[in-house]
Amino acid sequence: MLTLTATLTACGGDDSTETSTTDGAEAAAGDFPRTITHHKGETEIESQPERVVALDNSLVEAVVALERPLVGGISSYRDLTGFPEYLGDAVADTEEVGPLESPDLEAIALLEPDLIVSASVRHDALYDELSAIAPTVFVETTGPTWKDNIRLLAEALGTEDLADEVLTEYETRAAELGAAINEAAGDPTVSMVRFLDGPTRLYANASFSGIVFQDMGLARPAPQDVDEFAVEIGEEEIRQADGDHIFVTMFSGGEESEERFLRNPLWGQLAGVQAGNVHEVADEIWMTSVSVQGAHMMMDDMAEIFDVDPMTG
Repeated sequence: MLTLTATLTACGGDDSTETSTTDGAEAAAGDFPRTITHHKGETEIESQPERVVALDNSLVEAVVALERPLVGGISSYRDLTGFPEYLGDAVADTEEVGPLESPDLEAIALLEPDLIVSASVRHDALYDELSAIAPTVFVETTGPTWKDNIRLLAEALGTEDLADEVLTEYETRAAELGAAINEAAGDPTVSMVRFLDGPTRLYANASFSGIVFQDMGLARPAPQDVDEFAVEIGEEEIRQADGDHIFVTMFSGGEESEERFLRNPLWGQLAGVQAGNVHEVADEIWMTSVSVQGAHMMMDDMAEIFDVDPMTG
């Protein structure tokens, strides 16, 4: 895993004319002020942020990976049970400003942030109010663009070199580990099933787990090898969940769906089930982390399941 820490220097601002820009050419780390072009427009950042607030769990983890001080954040839709333990001391002093659906603007303002980061898919209607508190940068969404989001946040935080290092380390490990798994298991197909309070989902190439599978060079079953986030299925379509290895997670409220699927005779006919290759994995890692930290822990699980070298260096 990455060693994740936090320190450095800065302040904030918005709308000025005398500024360098990262648009078209990467500004050198520490070169402030700079103007960041993002999903909601342009935001000027006067100096390297020292007090960051992140309003989505994947962005919390991105800020931590980029080693900047995080004074406030939202721990996501994990029932607000707190920030994940694997973030360690990096969030020891981070204030929860959730819930995700309605961030506490007063609490955010009291933290005196010099940068706020969120996503249009989460808080589009709050952008103007957040921008009145501090310079605010929005990514568009937090799923399939998670690596691009790290790069954009790195521009805002002045940590472009670190972002390149973090992502190169991840992609190198993914390629090496995937090659080891393919060699050990004979190029297996890997299926990703998630039980929810509603239709069961098969996660495809545009999902977080699907992107990690792609970066590892692992084959997907045909119904999941599509450029979509997920495919929803009913019990009559259980065969679409088959693969040489079937990974299963459950989100809150999905217990009944899982029970129905697992007692359906069609489930027992799946090749992955008959081979004993069904693996229950942590939803908060494989589904909702959407981060480089989560990707590494997902690969830790894969290395253990397939009994290969974890490729951690």
